[in-house]
Amino acid sequence: MSIYFVLALLLTACSTTKFVPDGSYLLNKVDVEVEGRYPDINIGQMKSYLRQHANSRWFSTLKIPLATYSLSGRDTAKWINRTLRSIGEAPVLYDSVHAAMSCDDLRRELQNEGYLSASVDVGTEIKGKKINIYYRLRPGSAYYTGKVRYVIADKEIGRLLEENDVLARRLKSGRKFNVLELDNERKRITGFLVNNGYYKFNKEFISFVADTVAGRKQVDVTLLLHKFRTNSVKDSVHPRFIVRNIKFHSNDAADSVIKLRHSVLEANNFVTPGKYYSALDLRKTYSHFGRLQAVKYTNVSFTELIGNRYINSMEENVPHMLDCNIYINTNKPGSISFQPEGTNTAGDLGAAASLTYQNRNLFHGSELLSIEFRGAYEAIKGLEGYANDNFEEFSVETSLMFPRFIAPFLSRGFKRRNLATSEVSVMYDLQNRPEYHRRVLSLAWRYKWNDANHHDRYNVDLLAINYVSMPWISDKFKKDYLEDETNYNAILRYNYEDLLIMKTGFGFSYNNGRYAIKTNMETAGNILGLAARMFNAPKNSLGQRETFLVAFAQYVKGDVDFTRNIVFDYNNSLVFHFGFGIAWPYGNSNILPFEKRYFSGGANSVRGWGVRSLGPGKFRGTDGNIDFINQTGDLKIDVNLEYRAHLFWKFNGALFIDAGNIWTLRDYPDQPGGRFKFTSFYNQIAVAYGLGMRLNFDFFILRFDMGMKAVDPAYTTKKEHYPIVNPKLSRDFAFHFAVGLPF
Repeated sequence: MSIYFVLALLLTACSTTKFVPDGSYLLNKVDVEVEGRYPDINIGQMKSYLRQHANSRWFSTLKIPLATYSLSGRDTAKWINRTLRSIGEAPVLYDSVHAAMSCDDLRRELQNEGYLSASVDVGTEIKGKKINIYYRLRPGSAYYTGKVRYVIADKEIGRLLEENDVLARRLKSGRKFNVLELDNERKRITGFLVNNGYYKFNKEFISFVADTVAGRKQVDVTLLLHKFRTNSVKDSVHPRFIVRNIKFHSNDAADSVIKLRHSVLEANNFVTPGKYYSALDLRKTYSHFGRLQAVKYTNVSFTELIGNRYINSMEENVPHMLDCNIYINTNKPGSISFQPEGTNTAGDLGAAASLTYQNRNLFHGSELLSIEFRGAYEAIKGLEGYANDNFEEFSVETSLMFPRFIAPFLSRGFKRRNLATSEVSVMYDLQNRPEYHRRVLSLAWRYKWNDANHHDRYNVDLLAINYVSMPWISDKFKKDYLEDETNYNAILRYNYEDLLIMKTGFGFSYNNGRYAIKTNMETAGNILGLAARMFNAPKNSLGQRETFLVAFAQYVKGDVDFTRNIVFDYNNSLVFHFGFGIAWPYGNSNILPFEKRYFSGGANSVRGWGVRSLGPGKFRGTDGNIDFINQTGDLKIDVNLEYRAHLFWKFNGALFIDAGNIWTLRDYPDQPGGRFKFTSFYNQIAVAYGLGMRLNFDFFILRFDMGMKAVDPAYTTKKEHYPIVNPKLSRDFAFHFAVGLPF
């Protein structure tokens, strides 16, 4: 990291005014100031109205892009100069015309927010060939809304609004006058009308008259809803349309027959014959057809009618109707893909490949059938005393997804209101390692859905079954880790026995771009436990009841993640993340299954540690062969703060601080110091800091994070406890490569 610091100093030491002509000034700083106390004025929003901004700064501090540009020579024929200029940023030169226009825009925005007597001026501060600009806002006194009148020229619309719209009116006397509220009210009325048959209505038919009252800080507002008018029709009533017929058409060049069942077409269409036209129903139709795997794209068109004839002009006192035509383009139903990949597990190199077949329209209802075959091979080094030194894995997974709810007892309204999928999947995985052979059979039935008009999503694992079988374990592995009384590890042994997990779960997520919440709750073994007690199922040597000669797991687990994104401007943001998870084994289990245990460290956790290398508590790993088991827990806390900044081109940077750890809820002999205690857990919080580089290609992000330990709870000396003041690169540094953002 010191290399980056030195590089930054060298760049910023370059003359940033090298390419600033004589008589011109480099726009060094631009700021907006408000005279007086006005807590309702958002300075950040006001800055968005400025016509000129200073050159961008990395992490709001260093003008690295400008310095990079300044490193270039004047001869643009040389490739090095062209390259430096392309990745850098040219100096922004102060323009007095843009400054005057910025003053006008800022004053106009203040007036829109109710400060009708506002004024704005600009101050300058010149230092050499650099200039600082200060925009001073003098809002004055705020104006408030006085009398409010709604004048509706169309009597039918007036009656409709009176019956349905009075309580929802947003314009109220006594509020601070705000032009944005006027526009929102116009949009609201327009939305109401276009959802109640007024196919031709738009917000341009609504205008406002605002009159100030002499001697008073008050504005009387009149909303005017005008009559219908086009080039051929003047001052007529607004036509209200009813949908007459709906027809589906294939838009495929090679086939005039739609390859979807008619019941599926009707289920995803919300435009209803005999009902008034609704723009909301039209959006729902596009949304539902757009999520179907079999549909490439959809086009909905309307034809206007009066009586039984198509028209180009409007007439009064006759029914206005629309014929709806829905054109469907479909995808090719089947596809086959092959994906090779290289693998590297702790330095062991290998290769893997997958072959996937998909059918996007299996039963002509846009059902998605997916069958994937995968094989992997790795040459394992450093294992002594084992007959074989290779890792082989073969798996097959089949899933069938329905683009709707496949469930009884759900109302038709609920099914149509939500975008839902139902999925059933089966997977068999075969793993052969030098130490053991492992077989996993998984079956699942799950639902996912969300309301198209909201930011929340839900998922339910109605039933998920995992059967884990260990048909062979090498004698050496048994002797070293599973049966040797001097090296007995209960957690390790539990995870190398046959096990049945039957769980149900529920998840909820919400994301509006500023806040994101994700929660999940699952429980396993309750039905099996009840049945085992009812039928007095036999117990194994560990006292666990068995089903079909296999012990089953019982536990409850809950997770919650919260993320807050604070955007300062287009290039800079601050992201806060908090994650908490807890799981408790009970009944037939004293230990959580390995797949359900928590781990800490890695690219998405406390980044000063490698993956699965932190915790639990103050536990310190001693055996690299089994620490992947020992460094797991039943409870996890993650707290992250990350400053993100756009650098140049596709490159983004980040500065981060991470804190967290994992703990066990019970005492395990092989994890000393790992149990969670309210009186001491805060002393076992690990802290890391670092910086990251991200390559943002829009459709995916490559992430490189470099973390350093700051506080290490698993220490033996005071120097190891606080690496932030006693750093040691070989001990405290961790590099992470990942795809996507950490949270």
